[in-house]
Amino acid sequence: MHDIIRQLEETRAAARLGGGERRIEAQHKKGKLTARERIDVLLDAGSFEEWDMFVRHRCTDFGMGDTQVPSDGVVTGHGTINGRQVFVFSQDFTVFGGSLSEAHAEKICKIMDKAMQVGAPVIGLNDSGGARIQEGVASLAGYAEVFQRNVMASGVIPQISMIMGPCAGGAVYSPAMTDFIFMVEDSSYMFVTGPEVVRTVTHEEVSAEELGGAATHTGRSGVADMSFANDVEALLELRRFMDFLPASNREAPPVKPTEDPSERQEPALDTLIPDNPNQPYDMKELIEKVVDEHDFHEVGARFAGNIITGFGRMEGATVGIVANQPMVLAGCLDIDSARKAARFVRFCDAFNIPLLTFVDVPGFMPGTAQEYGGIIKHGAKLLYAYAEATVPKVTLITRKAYGGAYDVMSSKHLRGDVNYAWPSAEIAVMGPKGAVEIIFRQEAGDAGMIAARTEEYRRLFANPFVAASRGFIDDIIKPRNTRARLIKALNMLKTKKLENPWRKHGNIPL
Repeated sequence: MHDIIRQLEETRAAARLGGGERRIEAQHKKGKLTARERIDVLLDAGSFEEWDMFVRHRCTDFGMGDTQVPSDGVVTGHGTINGRQVFVFSQDFTVFGGSLSEAHAEKICKIMDKAMQVGAPVIGLNDSGGARIQEGVASLAGYAEVFQRNVMASGVIPQISMIMGPCAGGAVYSPAMTDFIFMVEDSSYMFVTGPEVVRTVTHEEVSAEELGGAATHTGRSGVADMSFANDVEALLELRRFMDFLPASNREAPPVKPTEDPSERQEPALDTLIPDNPNQPYDMKELIEKVVDEHDFHEVGARFAGNIITGFGRMEGATVGIVANQPMVLAGCLDIDSARKAARFVRFCDAFNIPLLTFVDVPGFMPGTAQEYGGIIKHGAKLLYAYAEATVPKVTLITRKAYGGAYDVMSSKHLRGDVNYAWPSAEIAVMGPKGAVEIIFRQEAGDAGMIAARTEEYRRLFANPFVAASRGFIDDIIKPRNTRARLIKALNMLKTKKLENPWRKHGNIPL
């Protein structure tokens, strides 16, 4: 017995050492933690239960039979974050560059299968050189097995990808199918084909950072949702982020006790909207003033800034927030903002997270670039997402709600449950001046008449009263009372039950 126990401890020690001291030192020199160090930071102390520490690859080609390392380049298991169960895999770049083998993939698939059975999130810490070339098609098959589970888990359990090193080729498609992607600045990148292939095929000169770094994907492509300065910051922020999410689609959003009064008034909101209807203001100020303890966790802040998405709490319970941002492109909806918001709305709906929508939208972005880029279908994604959502939906129109964009932004006509407006709200087909120039186009040369008609249109339609008279707005509320009214609406909707007609699945305009 003593011999087998000694052998057990030796094998465990070899697994914990990964690729050896030299490779661990090289990882540290890059400012990166090792796979197990990352898990130690992410999970509650002492909570990690590792699985498959003794798994080794089965490849014998190209001398691989002589190179065996316990755990085979990925650490898998389960633990807790602030006492709540999660499953995690952490790729170990010190072992074969974190490359994915058949056995490596089987380890990931095992924890994903179990996570779906017990209803717990899966977090992937990605740091891999891609498919293990020595294994050929077996490695590719392993990736496909992981992809299939990503699809099956979608909308069942939250899936989070933290890119902490290279992620290239087929490896990018697993994170792409997860709910949120986070990256570490200057040490992680994602791309389908690397700079060398790009140079060969298209003759473009581009660095790995420019092609697929954190700045590129959080600010330009929208592939990633957030980025962080280093491994430790990323993992600690991920711990905070997970506190907003339910464990599965079978649970209500988590509740965090708060001493922030539900009846708290915010007199500053009475003067948030400028007198000039064309002057911008910061919608984040409104959001931060109404959520619990002014704590708003924005997601996707660097991409499509004309729409804001993120999580907050109201009376302790998680809510998803979508808001037009007048500070960027006047809050217009365009291709990027519609895609960004639609995916966020669908995540919240899948995981029972109520939606708060703050509206100040002058319409869809005009121009050939938008039309040629397919804004018709991209804009329809957001419309589809709101119309399909069955979670509680509470909407507040602060200023402009013009044209089709009014409909799209969780209007009463898309089954909005409670729709409020501030007295400053303008709900109309378009702005007064544009409307008058169309209605009275034959008299466009008469500046005085146009000015008078514009004022008449503003008086008749650039206010919330016409919509309220038809029941499209449930109430016109004082800005200072916004937090209290939103909380009352959410409390009323806690027992809401709504089901869509049975179908295999809808056909969202992708």
